[in-house]
Amino acid sequence: MSTSPSTATSPSTATSPSTATSPSTAGPASASAADSGAPVVRPFTTRDAESLIEAAVRAAEGIEVRGSVSVLDAGGHLLGFRRDDAAVLISGETSTRKAFTALQLDAPTADLVELVRPDGLFHTLPTALDRPVLFLAGGVPLHRDDRLIGAIGFGGGAPEQDHQIVLSAIAEAGLE
Repeated sequence: MSTSPSTATSPSTATSPSTATSPSTAGPASASAADSGAPVVRPFTTRDAESLIEAAVRAAEGIEVRGSVSVLDAGGHLLGFRRDDAAVLISGETSTRKAFTALQLDAPTADLVELVRPDGLFHTLPTALDRPVLFLAGGVPLHRDDRLIGAIGFGGGAPEQDHQIVLSAIAEAGLE
């Protein structure tokens, strides 16, 4: 069974800047959404991700931490990644999992650590899910105009250092 090209969409094409429509070229459905007064949130782009990565690299270098930074879009797809040449290899996986966890729960992973301890409210969550979650500090969701647009994660330092690195990157990039 095949789907006609006019009805098939994929997450990558639905939010791709190259396929996004502006109000002047949007069809009737898009125009009515804009006319209804619904807030329009600027899309989270690869340029945004690159800015965050550069800011995270500067923050990490400032405290002499070697690691990896991952940036995800709102769908949980990798939008940007960088691993320092001297970083431990697993830091790439931990940075991505921290970002994914922050995105899925819309909360900084530093705020979730206590909840997954044996006596915590969500103590079974890490093993109950078949998803790449990691409850260590260093992952933070990203918001624009009070909307979740993605997440950033850093791995390679102590959890507190990783958390500070992503907070510094977010502040420098002007995101929430």
